[in-house]
Amino acid sequence: MLVFASTSKVENDTRVERAIGPLYFFVAKAWPTGTALLSEVERETVSLSETLERIARAKQAAGRSADEVRLIAVSKVQPLERVRAVLAAGHRCFGENYVQEAQAKWPALRTEFGAVDLHMIGPLQTNKAKVAVELFDAIHSVDRPSLAEKLARLAQSRGASPDLFIQVNTGAEPQKAGVLPDQVDDFVAACRAMDLPIQGLMCIPPEDAPPEPHFTLLAQMAARNGLSGLSMGMSSDFEAAIAHGATHVRVGSAIFGARDYGAARSPA
Repeated sequence: MLVFASTSKVENDTRVERAIGPLYFFVAKAWPTGTALLSEVERETVSLSETLERIARAKQAAGRSADEVRLIAVSKVQPLERVRAVLAAGHRCFGENYVQEAQAKWPALRTEFGAVDLHMIGPLQTNKAKVAVELFDAIHSVDRPSLAEKLARLAQSRGASPDLFIQVNTGAEPQKAGVLPDQVDDFVAACRAMDLPIQGLMCIPPEDAPPEPHFTLLAQMAARNGLSGLSMGMSSDFEAAIAHGATHVRVGSAIFGARDYGAARSPA
């Protein structure tokens, strides 16, 4: 049975029962041999519950309403059983970084579990845009004119488009994708001129810098351009992102655990 840190046995049992449900809790308590069978479901469900609780506390501390922030569970390079466990717990908003991986995974999962809101949060190659717009409900990585033009042509031919977020390279890092801050206004205007449904901005702050100034900068650029969506904040900093106005937080390892990149080679 999973044990929460810094809680009494009674408090721990209560939190685990709430997270995994009374039937699973009863089985796990009554039959120790059943614990191993339930461990995957239990672990992912409790991790999801803990993350949702942290989000709720962050929203309350920031004075934000309950429906202002969406949790995108980032399932890239995660074993299928972990993804199934989070789906079984009722979560229906997921993020993927690779078109080919998502294409192999999600059609079957959607057939099994029903509608899932799927977000593309990784770099998108122009030659995979057609598959992406048919598979994803939102794309958070619009980062260059050639991709915007391709998405506009696809939207015209399909009569529909996923929601789109412009990725901003707030740290001006040469190795990272994204529109530079001083080019954001012009790029937003260009995308709007192509009738693209730009919902907001996205950023990934530099790993070696405090994220808060980057969250502030992104919020300022979005407000200046009349955009309400802010896709920012990951497992290590989503509470700070919520305090700075995030509408979408992208959380992977806090829910699913560490990724094993050696066990799964990720296609683009």
